[in-house]
Amino acid sequence: MADSDLTPKFAPFLGMAGIAFAMIFGCIGAAYGTAKSGIGIAGVGVFRGDLIMKASSTHPLHPSTSTQSSPANTPLQSLIPVVMSGILAVYALVVSVLIAGNLKPPPQEHYSLFNGCIHLACGLSVGLTGMAAGYSIGVVGDSGVRAYMQQSRIFVGMVLILIFGEVLGLYG
Repeated sequence: MADSDLTPKFAPFLGMAGIAFAMIFGCIGAAYGTAKSGIGIAGVGVFRGDLIMKASSTHPLHPSTSTQSSPANTPLQSLIPVVMSGILAVYALVVSVLIAGNLKPPPQEHYSLFNGCIHLACGLSVGLTGMAAGYSIGVVGDSGVRAYMQQSRIFVGMVLILIFGEVLGLYG
């Protein structure tokens, strides 16, 4: 491999750093969003367990008691912030795989400094926006699920704000 100013030996390190930043920061955001909204879900579960796990329309021990689920009280809807936080880690994984697909062993391809800087910036962009999105999903998920416990009409507004938070990570 011919070392020049345009293809230095440290250029692949920048690409690998982009992969690491995307995965580390993206997963930190996903973990924070999951933990923060999970605390709110656990708090709701103490007072209103029916809002957390209501998976069937009849009780298994008492088939005569039917609990019809209304549109405002569908199964597992309090877990939406946790699912949305997990998607942030998938965004980081996809970008990391795309960056890693461009890295090849030195005899096959010369990895330029330009590619290394682009991949580093891409990894930082996806990772930091994933972390910001995880923070926003965690805060909104925690307070939104707690508010949903008191008033079920808040659900649509909570989901819209969660979508806006998720879009931060998607556009990164």
